[in-house]
Amino acid sequence: MRRLKAALHRGFALAFVCFPLVASASGGLRAAAADADMALGEVIRDIEHRRTDDALKKVDALLLRYPNFRLAHLIRGDLLLARTRPLSAFGDSPEAPAEKLADLREEAIARLKAYRNRPPSNYVPRYLLQMEPDQKFAIVVDTQRSRLYIYQNDNGRPRFVADYYIAHGKLGAEKTREGDKRTPVGVYHVTANLPRQKLSDFYGSGAFPINYPNEWDRQQGRNGHGIWLHGTPSDTYSRPPRASDGCVVLTNQDLDTLSGYLQVGLTPVIISNTIEWLSLDDWASERTALNREIEAWRKDWESRDVDRYLAHYSRSFRNNEGDYGQWAQQKRLVAAGKSWVKVDLSKLSVFRNPGKQDMIVVTFEQDYRSNNLSNVLKKRQYWVKEGGRWKIIYEGFA
Repeated sequence: MRRLKAALHRGFALAFVCFPLVASASGGLRAAAADADMALGEVIRDIEHRRTDDALKKVDALLLRYPNFRLAHLIRGDLLLARTRPLSAFGDSPEAPAEKLADLREEAIARLKAYRNRPPSNYVPRYLLQMEPDQKFAIVVDTQRSRLYIYQNDNGRPRFVADYYIAHGKLGAEKTREGDKRTPVGVYHVTANLPRQKLSDFYGSGAFPINYPNEWDRQQGRNGHGIWLHGTPSDTYSRPPRASDGCVVLTNQDLDTLSGYLQVGLTPVIISNTIEWLSLDDWASERTALNREIEAWRKDWESRDVDRYLAHYSRSFRNNEGDYGQWAQQKRLVAAGKSWVKVDLSKLSVFRNPGKQDMIVVTFEQDYRSNNLSNVLKKRQYWVKEGGRWKIIYEGFA
């Protein structure tokens, strides 16, 4: 029996590279945010310590809770197979399809890395610079780690709530066109709640569409549609990390839990190739600096000094009406008829856009008053860094 346990341990060591167990954000082992990952981690820990009988009992208990969990079935098969012969690798069955085994190995590694390597509690995703008061939660997706994180708006500071394993596009991230089987990267919002009754079984317990392509995607010529957060078919617990045509896919149990945090039209969904983390001090400093830039733009608009106002706009500016030249001409014409202007901003959100370009997405409710016009509008701006200074490159209705 000792020889069989050693063989099993060697097989799993090859599969998981024995990356070390580390402390979680709370200082102990991971909390029960996703108990399938926790249970799976305990099974693997038993295997690593050659407690194979305990591992088998735990994987059997896991399968009682999640009978369609294919990865757990594979681990159980390995545990039984190791009683008859040494294993050379995880999923060491010559009859099993190689492609399916590779998918399950990828899922195992993604789940275990997330379970064992937690972001520190005093770090937050760089993207969540400011949520408006009505936005109770924000979603951040890390496609490389196959992970979705939920953060609560705790009086303006993002506070970690939970995280879940996800599947994403078959060909990775950075979607640019219809049918490219990639998941988009950017700042999006939940636009609808589609219940199970209105969908085929493929989408599981429901779906939450997001607004891809957003304003910036359209400016960049990106197209496609139908990017959703959704569940899995009734005969499937989870899908491999790269399994969708571009959607973000959760288990039905996790989607049901997630649905309690989502607000249609409000909840931001920020999708990144890999999350950048900031200490709370650096996060506060970056947030303060960006809010200072936005306030300077607002004051310069109120000043009716058109040159100062236009200095906040990139020469590459473009919106649905035209380019920078047309925008500047229109603003000069409007300003000529004003004797006073007052602009108030409320419900302000500021999110850093993931990706190669230094960009922030600013959304607000604008209360504009002047001697001959008053209105309240919801607007969205995209700011980019040019020559060390933030400039507005797109502005339009949200």
